[in-house]
Amino acid sequence: MGSRKRAPADPNVAAFDAAWRKLTGHPMFAPLLSTQVGPWQRAGARAVLVDDSQLVAAKAIAVVDAHGAIRASKAHRLDEDQWSWALAHCLLHLGFGHLAPDRYATDPAYADAACLAVARFQRAVKLGTEPLLLPAELPATDESVLLRQWRHAGVPAEYAGCGTGGHAPDLIPPPPSPGTGGAGIGVPDWQAQFAVGLSAAATAAVDVAGGARRSLTDRASHRQPWELAMSWFVSSYPLLGALASRFTLVADAKLAQRWNITIAAVSPAAGEIYLNPLRNLSSMQWRFVLAHEMLHAALRHGDRIGGRDAYLWNVAADYVINGWLIEMDVGEPPDGLLHDPQLAGMSAEAVYDQIAKDLRRLRKLATLRGTGLGDVLGEPLPCNGTPGHRVDLDDFYRRALLTGYAYHQQEGRGHLPAGLVDEIRVLEQPPLPWDAKLARWFDEYVPSPQRARSYARPSRRQASTPNIPRPGWRWPDEPVPRCTFGVVLDTSGSMNHELLGKALGAIASYAIARDVPAARVVFCDAHPYDAGYLPVEQIAGRVRVRGRGGTVLQPGIHLLETAPDFPTAAPILLITDGYCDVVRIRREHAFLIPEAARLPFTPRGPVFRLR
Repeated sequence: MGSRKRAPADPNVAAFDAAWRKLTGHPMFAPLLSTQVGPWQRAGARAVLVDDSQLVAAKAIAVVDAHGAIRASKAHRLDEDQWSWALAHCLLHLGFGHLAPDRYATDPAYADAACLAVARFQRAVKLGTEPLLLPAELPATDESVLLRQWRHAGVPAEYAGCGTGGHAPDLIPPPPSPGTGGAGIGVPDWQAQFAVGLSAAATAAVDVAGGARRSLTDRASHRQPWELAMSWFVSSYPLLGALASRFTLVADAKLAQRWNITIAAVSPAAGEIYLNPLRNLSSMQWRFVLAHEMLHAALRHGDRIGGRDAYLWNVAADYVINGWLIEMDVGEPPDGLLHDPQLAGMSAEAVYDQIAKDLRRLRKLATLRGTGLGDVLGEPLPCNGTPGHRVDLDDFYRRALLTGYAYHQQEGRGHLPAGLVDEIRVLEQPPLPWDAKLARWFDEYVPSPQRARSYARPSRRQASTPNIPRPGWRWPDEPVPRCTFGVVLDTSGSMNHELLGKALGAIASYAIARDVPAARVVFCDAHPYDAGYLPVEQIAGRVRVRGRGGTVLQPGIHLLETAPDFPTAAPILLITDGYCDVVRIRREHAFLIPEAARLPFTPRGPVFRLR
């Protein structure tokens, strides 16, 4: 006997089943599919495809009753997304309480207002594809207000039949209530279950933003404690939430072993935090570790080293950050953490100056990366998928931290350490790029005089420990040459007064900060004018634009290079608009020019552009 051929599967049924499975996996609808009816009885919404003459006559796609039974008509052949919309529409009727006996009304206006509210919600959350021809704009008026208006004036034709019931309502009347205020015989509390679903959907959305799951319908696998910690920042801690949403966690044991990462390290350039998954830390401890690394990146500790020892600077920043996190009660600090209550309230720079006195002891201390190693990495580690931010890092971290700080203040999320608030507020007014670069140039070539410790002068703390000699700070008695620099200033008529003010103001402030008593200034237009050594606070007030045509800077440079009273190691700063001659300078120098200007030659020294 020959075998019977199996009938091909109906694509409409397959689309219906796929749509129902999709809604079953959605966190918003999952509680509606398994609700509590009695102490030991559970029931849930269910959907079936039926051949129902009443549904066909009304041209209905689906109807739903108070017990959660959804009947869909086989007369409609829809794809998966359209069935998803129709079935979600019926489930939302349950969740919105439209079938509650104390709310349900038999007039057409009630059904149309309920369908409009559900359809509007579906558009907002983008659930499926509408199988109906609905208006492009749905009124945003509250459902109860619309119901009163439509009962008085009638339902507008364009908003009639916005549901899945066709020419009839898609709501089947609920059973009679056994008493006043009752919920009906055996009717679940759909609204309470829907509230649970909304909360679960919000949590799932946070997981998607934090990378714990790929989509809302993707069931999250077993989550590691560091993943739970990172999602907590996104959902519950606005100060660091914006930062946490952009960082990638790399938990690779081999990578951690190869780069000697005991617990964690961070690469601000790549936006990655490298974790050692073999460390047995709780979720609360991982919160502390992740907040520690994110603050390292946000406060740009890797770029604030200057001429300091990199490891000791990392240790100083660790002391400061750990003190803040303990004060804010963010997570739990892991064992062996760098923390000293005596350093509370100090900046990283001040802590560095304090701890650098005992280098032998500090070399044995451990950051979150390990002993003798800093946990702020200059470059990303070679792991798969290193994306990088592809934006200006200073701008990115500044905006992320300022945004989190604004949310923290608006929501009143609690106390923040004064030192952290001060550092965040500094970010509100970042230095101009040329300003910061010029400051680094001054740091390198115009150093300030340094004081030294000497036992010839006792320390101010000597009285507290009379048996232990302590050296004090003193300046050297022998005369030392004070640092200075030269300024060759273009004072021709083409120079912009506003740019001159910016440049000279910055130069004066940097010189004062480095204890420069005076600078040698030469004004240049058609001829050089030697102003001699001017007190730095008077440089800006002594400038006079002469306006004698083009600028010739080389004679002014030659004047400084050959002046017997100008130190041979002093650098020269040239301020011009670019309309000058070709110059040749035989000592350290730099140019300060407007942003759009160009020099008529290839400069050998650095060029800072005013903005």
